[in-house]
Amino acid sequence: MNDHLLIVDDDLELRRLLADYLGRNGFRVSGAADGRGLWAALEQGPVDLVILDVMLPGDDGLVLCRNLRARSQLPVIMLTARGDDTDRIVGLEMGADDYLPKPFNPRELLARINSILRRARSVPAEPGETRRFHFAGWTLDADARQLIAPDGVLSPLGSGEYRLLRVFLDHPQRVLNRDQLLDLTQGREAAPFDRSIDVQVSRLRRRLRDDPREATLIKTVRNEGYLLAAHVSREV
Repeated sequence: MNDHLLIVDDDLELRRLLADYLGRNGFRVSGAADGRGLWAALEQGPVDLVILDVMLPGDDGLVLCRNLRARSQLPVIMLTARGDDTDRIVGLEMGADDYLPKPFNPRELLARINSILRRARSVPAEPGETRRFHFAGWTLDADARQLIAPDGVLSPLGSGEYRLLRVFLDHPQRVLNRDQLLDLTQGREAAPFDRSIDVQVSRLRRRLRDDPREATLIKTVRNEGYLLAAHVSREV
C-alpha cells in the first residue's frame, strides 16, 4: 500500500492543496484540523508520517509533537511560521525530524517526505547487518530502536535521534561537521546559519546523560564539528 501521510493544520485550503499534490505523487493523505483530530486519525489506522503545523487551536504543534514523540517513533515534519527560529528550534527539541517554514514550495515538502521515509524504511536490520551497538557502557538495539543505559534503563528513540546516533556509531572517533551530519541524517544540504544539528546533538547528549558543558561522549571539536569519543563494538 502507498505510504499514508497525515496533515495536521487548521487551514482547510492548505490541507486540500497538499492532499491533492501529495496524492498525485503516490501518497494516501488524511487531514486533521487540531490535536483531537490527530489522535482520532491515529486510532483509525497506521500513519507513516505526520505533517504538523505549529499554530493550532487548542494544544499547539509543539505540545502535540512532544506528546506524540513520548508514545511513538512516527516521523514528524513541522511547519513553522516564516523566519521564526524559536518555533524551529523548539520543534526539533520536541523531537521533530525536520521543519519547513511557511510559505514553502510543495516540491520541497515532497523531497523532505521522501528523504525521511527512505531513512525510516532502512531502519530494520537486514540479515548480516549490525543489530546491536555497544559503546561506553551503552547499547543501541537497532531492531527496537531502543537505547539501553549502563544501568539497564530502556529509552525508545525518535527517528531523528536514532539516525543521528547511528551516524556517530557508524563513524566513531571521527570528526563530522554540521554539513556532513545534516546530509547523512536528513539527506539535504545545510542552509546558511542552519543550527538544527546543534539542537539534535544537544537532545541526544541528554539521552546519553552527557553533560554538554563537559561532554565526554559526543565531543565538540571547535570550528570543525562533533566526534563520538568511544570505541564501538557490534553484534550481528
